[in-house]
Amino acid sequence: MKPQQPRIGELLLVWITLGAQSFGGGSSTFYLIHKASIERGWMTESEFLQTWALAQISPGINLVKLTALIGYKLRGWPGVVTTMAGLLIPSATVTVLMTAGFSVIRGFPLVQAAMRGILPATIGLSLANGVRMGLPLLTQARNEGRLRLSANVGVASGAALLMSVTSLSPLFILLLAGIATAVLSLLIPIEPPRALKTDRS
Repeated sequence: MKPQQPRIGELLLVWITLGAQSFGGGSSTFYLIHKASIERGWMTESEFLQTWALAQISPGINLVKLTALIGYKLRGWPGVVTTMAGLLIPSATVTVLMTAGFSVIRGFPLVQAAMRGILPATIGLSLANGVRMGLPLLTQARNEGRLRLSANVGVASGAALLMSVTSLSPLFILLLAGIATAVLSLLIPIEPPRALKTDRS
């Protein structure tokens, strides 16, 4: 099914809503962008993942780049301006107001407790986003055979390990993972579906 193309007004309204709800860091914002793009039929899961990958291998803030890329894909340059304005204006306005007010209330015990709770919640959102994005890729790899599934799991695990125990640039790790996946895809053939195997036998 071909993804739908939203009207500029609809795009602006959705991204203003996203910008106003972007609490808790990048993970929550990423979740909202992903949900809006997929559930409204604007992008397929594969298109979104490709856009996210492209955003990560270019310099700059990933969520800003993702927003611009989605806007361009949906409505060209007017879409870029619309999505960027919708995402940044509400969050910038709220941030300025909160910064001005936080100096007054930051000493309150309830506020301090709430701030301590944001970090574990953000980690949970990051893990949930990773699972949501990883499952379609792993399902596709499983359909292509056990060796391809093992290769994808190995590349993902290796990238996570390198990110955890080394000081390598994320860009270098992404490029290394891309090269490894490309090589493994050439070396490991796609297995025919089991039904075909049974028919041939």
